[in-house]
Amino acid sequence: MSDKIGLFTGSFDPVTNGHVDLFRRASHLVDHLYVGIFFNQEKPGFFSVDRRQFLIEQAVAGLPNISVISSHDKLAVEVAKDIGAGILIRGLRNTQDLNYETSLDYFNHDLAPQLETIYLLSSPEYSQISSSRIRELVHFGADVRPYVPEAVALELEKIQNDD
Repeated sequence: MSDKIGLFTGSFDPVTNGHVDLFRRASHLVDHLYVGIFFNQEKPGFFSVDRRQFLIEQAVAGLPNISVISSHDKLAVEVAKDIGAGILIRGLRNTQDLNYETSLDYFNHDLAPQLETIYLLSSPEYSQISSSRIRELVHFGADVRPYVPEAVALELEKIQNDD
């Protein structure tokens, strides 16, 4: 029997407690989960990809079957093929996320019909948390500790103190 390998992709800029909850839950569905940091041309960068990778690695340190990778120049379906993943895992907070994911799924399935996509609904306590909202709160100097892992909160405080 071959291992079930999953790929959970996003920009994760910054990673939130909602993301980490989804990573944890997804890691129970597969033998190995890759968290893939991908470039999103519609989202301005807050942290460098290397910094995001470090912060996610800190947040999932207690989950032994998770590895964090990044890709700047490949589609998720290509990376999935490279790492042997048969499952794409995505998180949904609301119907807006579902509409966005439906469009992605159309192309992912067309480009790689062998991949199956699994959607996980956000836990209710995280359903309103997004990286975009975190960036907005940081911009206005609000405390984001309730919404992000501790290592992320510390990095964001450095950014706030530099302004």
